[in-house]
Amino acid sequence: MASSAKPLQKPVLILMGPTASGKTALAVELAKQLDGEIISVDSALVYRGLDIGAAKPDAQERQGVVHHLIDIREPHEQYSAADFSADARACIDDIQTRGKVPILAGGTMLYFKALLEGLSKMPAADLERRAEIEKQAAERGWPAMHAELAEVDPETAARLHPNHSQRISRALEVWRSSGKALSEWQKADGHGLLDEQRCVQIAIAPGDRAVLHQRIKLRLQLMFEQGFMEEVQQLHQREDLHLDLPSMRAVGYRQAWMYLDGDYTYEQMLDKALVATRQLAKRQLTWLRGWPAVNWLDTQAENGEMRTIDEIVRLSLSIYAKSTL
Repeated sequence: MASSAKPLQKPVLILMGPTASGKTALAVELAKQLDGEIISVDSALVYRGLDIGAAKPDAQERQGVVHHLIDIREPHEQYSAADFSADARACIDDIQTRGKVPILAGGTMLYFKALLEGLSKMPAADLERRAEIEKQAAERGWPAMHAELAEVDPETAARLHPNHSQRISRALEVWRSSGKALSEWQKADGHGLLDEQRCVQIAIAPGDRAVLHQRIKLRLQLMFEQGFMEEVQQLHQREDLHLDLPSMRAVGYRQAWMYLDGDYTYEQMLDKALVATRQLAKRQLTWLRGWPAVNWLDTQAENGEMRTIDEIVRLSLSIYAKSTL
């Protein structure tokens, strides 16, 4: 008698890495090899109009592979890690139902954490307390609010820049409304994708940090050659956009916006954008090194030369194949 049991689903492929490490091209090649579809894990790619500065893959780069969670919000809208987790789960279910492999690729580590580990039950937004915090910040400055946060939630404060207004405000709001630190809420047990599915996690990066820095510099140069400033100028002219929005705080966009506001010279903008992008890559690498069950794939060979895309694809497929045994 034939078995009615459903075939075991193929593992979800998780592709992570710092900015400029080559995730986009690798994800496309893996999707073609595995009959998969790509789910973008990038907090900038969700926004329409953020194209050049976000290194959004165009139709040619996508090579006919289906991409999800790109261009799903206007830049004046909010999009949270919880929103991403819900949307990504729906995409994963849909892709698997059609017998294909979901490939999650990107560099927004907070999104990965929310999806893979699950989200704790956070207090609901308290608009009255938020307005109170905003008023105090206008009087005292965000560094002073950051110092206040450091007294009640040093763990969260240590992760935030003293001028990161949105996240400082939320952390103080959580503390004042619940009497419990945001870091404690985040440690509460969640139910994530890793609890429900087989996932193969691969992180790619060149072993030599200097090589990554050079790739970042070249990407930044290419952005400006492709018309990045014209893109930001169009956004800057919109009345519904400002620097307190998550979309406009994205690396590169923030610095270009401040140049248009007259806060930076052109040379200062270029330097600050480069430094900010390198800092982003450093934070991504730090997160990945502390993340369990990641299969590291060095995009440099032992002789220091960069591996070809074909070789990286072959090594990635080997890692993925072992998980199906």
